[in-house]
Amino acid sequence: MSVAAAAEALFWAGALFILYTWFGYPLLMAGWARARPRPVRRGRGHQPTMTAVVAARNEAAGIAARARNLLEQDYPTELLDIVLVSDGSTDATAEIIQALAAAEPRVRAIVLPENVGKAAALNAAVEQARGEVLLFADARQRFERNVAAMLAENFADPAVGSATGELMIERGGGVAEQVGLYWRYEKWIRRNEAASGSMLGATGAIYAMRRELWRPLERGALLDDFLAPMRAVLAGARAVFDERAIAWDRPSERSEQEFRRKLRTLAGNYQAFALEPGLLLPWRNPTWLRVWSHKVFRLLAPYGLVLVFGGALFAPGGFYGALAVLQGVFYGLGLAGIAAERRGRPVRSRVVRLAATFIVLHAAAVGGLWVWLRGGSAAGLWRKAYQENEG
Repeated sequence: MSVAAAAEALFWAGALFILYTWFGYPLLMAGWARARPRPVRRGRGHQPTMTAVVAARNEAAGIAARARNLLEQDYPTELLDIVLVSDGSTDATAEIIQALAAAEPRVRAIVLPENVGKAAALNAAVEQARGEVLLFADARQRFERNVAAMLAENFADPAVGSATGELMIERGGGVAEQVGLYWRYEKWIRRNEAASGSMLGATGAIYAMRRELWRPLERGALLDDFLAPMRAVLAGARAVFDERAIAWDRPSERSEQEFRRKLRTLAGNYQAFALEPGLLLPWRNPTWLRVWSHKVFRLLAPYGLVLVFGGALFAPGGFYGALAVLQGVFYGLGLAGIAAERRGRPVRSRVVRLAATFIVLHAAAVGGLWVWLRGGSAAGLWRKAYQENEG
């Protein structure tokens, strides 16, 4: 095979891979949900006992408001309690949650003297949970008052193992606008996955699962919101989505902040597959096709882009040459946008912001592999994660 023919073949292999990953699979899920829907048999007014869990590190500024938000849920007070964990905080977080526990019988405080990571902090909290259902919340976001009630109704269906709510991103400028657009795209996929069977994991800032299906997380595990619900899926349960339950969050304001957030998430995906390889096996995981298409292929997407760009550079003809130029311009605009943002200059062009976000997402996939292969970076990533919680 000639160099030109090989380049052309690589271009189309990469292009088809990228098209399936970002467009084909979402459309497949939309068609699947329409052709073979699996509605959740929600029980109106179903109210199991529930324990809300919040693991926090250095959240003195907002932990009291977060606890009040959970205490004010429209749910019977005798059925909802709260466990707050301070994970080696060096500010006043520990003192605040202890004062909350002293003043409110429904609140229990756990103070860990050293920073052990979010996974270990959640394990400590679940050990003291009394509820049949665990409600996981991060310290930063705010729940609508009906979240506990709406998520609880999903557990009237015995097939449901976990239920996640909808994380709404407040409006913002710059990278925030493009992140919000990406998040809406991602929620559309998750909604269709859930409607046709099971979504993959949960939204970390707002999800619930049956206490009996919880398995202690390995210390240093990065993605509780993926591992815990997917282990329930491996056990035969469904992971579903309930758009009636809403949490509110602030968007990332800078590409650098969004990169760190995605770096943690994608490094966590690599780690999750190493901890639970059965997720990739058809005979173990009923959602294996979704895992490969939604998670694994996203991790491989940057290498598909390399094939598309490299193939276009070396394939013969003006068509490929024009595509190579367009790709180069797009990436150049994105890099220029990131550089301008780092210098504190506002980026007003939507195309430039889109290109910058596109680069950030794919660079994080490559960086996530590097972080995971190096090991030992989980603690540092989680220190950032406590302050930049993701949904």
